[in-house]
Amino acid sequence: MTVLEIIKRSTDFLAKKGVDSPRLQTELLLAHLLGLPRMKLYLNFERVLAPSEVEKFRELIQRRGQREPLQYVIGSTCFCGFDIALNQHVLIPRPETELLAERGWQMLNAEHRAPLLLDFGTGSGCVAIALAVKNPAVQIYALEICADAIAVARQNAQRHRVAERIQFVEGDGFAVLPAGLAFDLIISNPPYIPTAEIETLQPEVRDYEPRRALDGGVDGLDYFRHLAAGASPFLKPSGGLMVEFGDGQAEAIREIFQHEKWIVDAIHEDYTRRPRILVAKRPDQPQIDTDEHR
Repeated sequence: MTVLEIIKRSTDFLAKKGVDSPRLQTELLLAHLLGLPRMKLYLNFERVLAPSEVEKFRELIQRRGQREPLQYVIGSTCFCGFDIALNQHVLIPRPETELLAERGWQMLNAEHRAPLLLDFGTGSGCVAIALAVKNPAVQIYALEICADAIAVARQNAQRHRVAERIQFVEGDGFAVLPAGLAFDLIISNPPYIPTAEIETLQPEVRDYEPRRALDGGVDGLDYFRHLAAGASPFLKPSGGLMVEFGDGQAEAIREIFQHEKWIVDAIHEDYTRRPRILVAKRPDQPQIDTDEHR
């Protein structure tokens, strides 16, 4: 079977299984198997695949046909230009979280000292790793409740040679952190999907991604209440907090933080111009001058 033949057959198979962009998904899987950039497949349409390659590819396509996410089938994804290993113990990073990381390293790079950061709910470690690479002076505590997720995050930190600057802490909430810590920035992409909505999501999310990383409680806001109530004692006087949130949650989250006397500096939009990231300061700090949404 040639490259072109297997692309056509597999595209039809994935289309029948309801997979979005089946041709693209097929090409990405085949490029991964063959170790080629995707566009080079077009220069190799007549290449005949070895029987072992066909068998391995059939396994990959069947997994994708069962609606297992492409990133889990491949075992990695690209985040802010970094290759991040993934499995079903960690959430697949979204483009919106790349924007969160970018905002974070911009804030840290404005510091004129070695900053200390807390990544609250690190998952695969993607945000912590991006910030560590982009700011060589930063020291990071990466908090995560799931031991299996921490194992993935450690692997990623070692791959990108920042493991010596990231301290992984297993546990649930601020109470497990060492006493006396005070951070320049607390950053988080917490679970924010309302519990009842999870069953309505695409099978790739509903059936494969870790429920703990998705479920934000009845209204999706449980973790934001926890952060608003508990984060302030762990910040330096000039410290700030930055969180990603879901569609339609901006005003509710603003009210949660303002109720706890935080100063909401900005709510930034994502690439689709939806409110997505809240930036807040401790009550005793002056508000940042910004033209973003108040």
